[in-house]
Amino acid sequence: MDALRIAIEVIGWSAAVLILAAYALLSFGKIEARGRVYQGMNVLGAAGFIVNSGYHGALPNAALNVIWVAVGLITLWSIRRARGAQQTGG
Repeated sequence: MDALRIAIEVIGWSAAVLILAAYALLSFGKIEARGRVYQGMNVLGAAGFIVNSGYHGALPNAALNVIWVAVGLITLWSIRRARGAQQTGG
């Protein structure tokens, strides 16, 4: 196995760990669904899945994870806006 293939596999397994850890932490009440930690873990995990599944030609999985990243980024953006509005009193 060459270095690129190993890196792609490490990225894929790291992505799986991130998404599973995010779900477990959420399920056990350790983090909030609209929190930066949960959304960030999901965005990074989904980005890793995009790399891994794209490399392996699993295009439906890659497409799903592009949407997953978009949802996470939109949520992070809305969290940031809401916190900014609270700080300015708006």
